[in-house]
Amino acid sequence: MPEIVDRSWEVQRRIEERAKRLGKGRFGRVLKMARKPTSDEYSKVVMITGLGLMFIGLTGFFIYWFMKYGYQYIENFFK
Repeated sequence: MPEIVDRSWEVQRRIEERAKRLGKGRFGRVLKMARKPTSDEYSKVVMITGLGLMFIGLTGFFIYWFMKYGYQYIENFFK
């Protein structure tokens, strides 16, 4: 049992060391300049992301529908 506790303390220590170094590496300047978005900015990002997901979903559905049923309409059109 003591070795499990020792290992967990070691893991905790490593995690805390990584957290301390987070603001000092390559991305430290970016993290220091980052701020929490306003509610207006957040709602715009959510709306644009949702529209993008809907567009990708509709495109995938159209491709699926065309592969399953669309060729029949094209065959009938040229007969």
